[in-house]
Amino acid sequence: MSTLSEESRQIVASLAHRVGPTADPASIAEAIVSILQDIDAVLTPIIGQQGAVALLRRSLRLSVQTHSRLSATYDRVQAAPDLSDLKALLIEQTEADALFFGEVLLTTFYTLLTTLIGPSLTARLLRDVWEPSLSDTPSQEQSP
Repeated sequence: MSTLSEESRQIVASLAHRVGPTADPASIAEAIVSILQDIDAVLTPIIGQQGAVALLRRSLRLSVQTHSRLSATYDRVQAAPDLSDLKALLIEQTEADALFFGEVLLTTFYTLLTTLIGPSLTARLLRDVWEPSLSDTPSQEQSP
């Protein structure tokens, strides 16, 4: 079993956990944006804001090339650093399309980063992005 397959499963599990039991487009959009913000927080001190934005843009482009049904998404979202355009677009999608987009984008981002800095360093840098969400209670289940 390859590391990327293991990481892909972890990415999908982390996204599903962050979305929680109510998988509506708004919660899916919030989860995807939250993960991207966590990734940005880890990478920006290392590669700078422009480097992190460039990786996200490239990930969007590669996602579209691999999955043509995402082409309209790339045309509408140009990876704005604040991610508001992406979030607005995801909210307009069906639950299935929003989840599909998130899984493809996050996995593509991980793959791209792995090709640039290697699997070991990528795994170490992004470990905390995936793991805390898998051990925490989803926000919808937290008590006051």
